[in-house]
Amino acid sequence: MGYKIAVMGTGAVGAYAGAHMARAGEDITFIDPWPANVEAMKANGLKVSHLRDVEPWSTPVRALHLTELQQAAKEKPFDIAFVCMKSYDTEWATTMIAQYLAPAGFVVSLQNCMNEETIAGVVGWGKVIGCIASSITVDLAEPAHVKRAAGKSGDKHTVFRTGEVHGRITDRVEEVRRLVALSDSALATTNIWGERWSKLVTNAMANGMSASTGLVSKAILTNDSLRRFGSRLGSEAIRVGQALGYELEEVHHIDPEIIARAGEGDAAAIKEYDEHRLAEVAKAGGGEHRPSMGQDMVKGRRTEIEFLNGLIVRKGEEIGIPTPANAALVDIVKRVEKGELQADPKHILDLRLN
Repeated sequence: MGYKIAVMGTGAVGAYAGAHMARAGEDITFIDPWPANVEAMKANGLKVSHLRDVEPWSTPVRALHLTELQQAAKEKPFDIAFVCMKSYDTEWATTMIAQYLAPAGFVVSLQNCMNEETIAGVVGWGKVIGCIASSITVDLAEPAHVKRAAGKSGDKHTVFRTGEVHGRITDRVEEVRRLVALSDSALATTNIWGERWSKLVTNAMANGMSASTGLVSKAILTNDSLRRFGSRLGSEAIRVGQALGYELEEVHHIDPEIIARAGEGDAAAIKEYDEHRLAEVAKAGGGEHRPSMGQDMVKGRRTEIEFLNGLIVRKGEEIGIPTPANAALVDIVKRVEKGELQADPKHILDLRLN
């Protein structure tokens, strides 16, 4: 349809979704602050590999460093800008790309956390679309090479969910769905806020746990105490989301009410939750992936803990719902991030909040 597309931030998700768009012939430009990543893209394109089912492949791409973006002022403006930066970089990244948007152009938040309001503060609510990548398990393993710790999800699990903030299905939402569906299964949703909070719960149960313990998902889930602390994190987040009025979707492919009750100590719910999570990691390759915040900690990067579990704590305080497990995890992750602690499971186990 002739859309000109920008991907602002070529990390794991931006590289994975964008590489498929480039391979399909879309007019797409990748913009990134990491010089080595940009130079590798310019020289060799983007490489995509999967744990199973899909052979590795590469595709040529157009890549710009942030300092080169100003040349876009001499070109046709972008119709769609996917912002794929960390949450703490959302505002400046949106401000930067907004200068080069077409009059009818819009910004898609293809990120973790809930950044639509931040983006709207820059471009206005009418230019914001949300897009969630659920259980995508991707990692930018090296410059210009994104690895997925799985095969394609296909009809087993819908990876991408995109929607308008007002909930109606529009032509532009269908176009975003078409674009992300080039890489895996996708749907247009009327419940972007419920989808967004549900993904927040999913991340809140896994990311900080990996960052604070140094463990991959499988090692966390096969430890009874750590797994049940995860249910405490999820339970608090679910109860806050429900109180805020969100219509929650499945979390970790299970009814969120089961997780909520498990975290509150309901024996039947604990049994169902444990059986479900252990069955997930018993599958071939299940849980071998390090969640994104765990990857950030290993790489010495700033984490998004304040935008994940920290947001749950702040919202809980606003509406009077205690979130002690999430508050404790935020504190631990921040101390590990600063080097005051070394990543270790004992930080969680010593809390005795499981």
